[in-house]
Amino acid sequence: MAKYEYDIVCIGLGPAGMAVSVMGSMMGLKVCAVEKHRIGGECMNVGCIPSKALLQIARYRHAPTRFADFGLSPGASPAPEDPFARIQQHLKFISEKKTLRMFDQVDLLLGQGAASFVDPHTVAVGGKKITAKRIFIAAGTSPMILPIPGIDSVENILTNENLFELEKVPESMIILGGGAIACEMAQAFQRLGCRVSMVQRSPHILSRGEPAAAELLEAALREEGVNLLTGRLVKKVECRDGRVVLHTDQGETVEAERLLAGSGRLLDYAQLRLAQAGVGTTEKGGIRVDRFLRTSQKHIYAVGDCNGYHLYSHAAMHQGMIALINSMLPRPFRRDFRRYAVPYTVFTEPQISHVGWHEHELKERRIAYETVETRYQDYGAAIAEGLGRGYVRAYVGRLGRIHGVDIVGEGSGEMINEWALAVQKKIRIHDIMLLQHSFPTMGFMSKRVGELWMTGRMKSPWLRKLATWAFRFP
Repeated sequence: MAKYEYDIVCIGLGPAGMAVSVMGSMMGLKVCAVEKHRIGGECMNVGCIPSKALLQIARYRHAPTRFADFGLSPGASPAPEDPFARIQQHLKFISEKKTLRMFDQVDLLLGQGAASFVDPHTVAVGGKKITAKRIFIAAGTSPMILPIPGIDSVENILTNENLFELEKVPESMIILGGGAIACEMAQAFQRLGCRVSMVQRSPHILSRGEPAAAELLEAALREEGVNLLTGRLVKKVECRDGRVVLHTDQGETVEAERLLAGSGRLLDYAQLRLAQAGVGTTEKGGIRVDRFLRTSQKHIYAVGDCNGYHLYSHAAMHQGMIALINSMLPRPFRRDFRRYAVPYTVFTEPQISHVGWHEHELKERRIAYETVETRYQDYGAAIAEGLGRGYVRAYVGRLGRIHGVDIVGEGSGEMINEWALAVQKKIRIHDIMLLQHSFPTMGFMSKRVGELWMTGRMKSPWLRKLATWAFRFP
């Protein structure tokens, strides 16, 4: 039997790689983790964490405008002088004081260069070769810059990788794209005093989600002053007197100080030299995996963004955990990562969350369902708190199976987790109804959806007769 230096080599220390490395070391395995930049990967350093920090700072500045609903007008709070410096301080504290402690039992190769395969069991890093029985690829993605005519003339294009290193809030900004990052940053920068224009090819922002949710968010963004241009193609971009000028296919011209590319992610793993390990890729450039997260080499796993399944940090963490477990179990006990529900949240105001099937997917698959909905504007606690925009909407089968859920509104990111468990465990909607929910939380509206579904069942003549008959007995 071959002798290896390590049980596990993990390439990349974003959410997926952290899960593999930390869990593996806690189980007593000898682990080497390779990270060419910073621990935490995109999520902690240039993604989820700093973006939510900026959104919170922007929300604080914007919050006084909500007092108008209560007859108050205190005026807008001043924006912090340098929100980005504050964010970097917090990130430094999280990295140095919190995260690094988790790797006490892991051999770290941090900032020593990119990893590349030498053969199926050997990885080279900074001139050093290391071998392992199992190898986990947890490489992330990079921002995509669309090949728009003239875009090469724009200096210092902003992406999530350099956005949080700005020294000040720009006077104006054009954002390309209409996905989650684009929407969150549009609202954040607009609230911080930047004049934001969003240019999106699809008819709606968040085009992969529900149109009704997108329409609510579009209305909110426009009310806050975002210049939202949907259904547009960018014909060309140019620089004029140090400013960015964008031309659309509808003859419009948009000018701004800075340009933010928020149009998707790039899967590019040439640096890994996957062919030398015999690892195959997909047509889109992701690393091909089976249902157990194994690549074409059964001892090499690809977890997180690099396999192209779900580009969410929580999905990456989960895949890291599942892959590590699968690497230790005999086949009958391995877990299919595709069978787990994957919720997501867009952290705008209103928040938009989803889990399970989308309504258009149910229609395409001809799955019978009914839509059960309760609105924030019909819930006393939401009205009292000035949170009248949004809804909880479930797509439910005839016998109560929950196929999918959309929640738009305050707290949806917390509320969606209950529904994710219901979808994953095939919990019926009457169980949601019978679960006592703390009142008056926004989560109580989930229980209301269950009650509305049951009320609909009571319209059945035979159920009404059955209830009447059953009530006769003592």
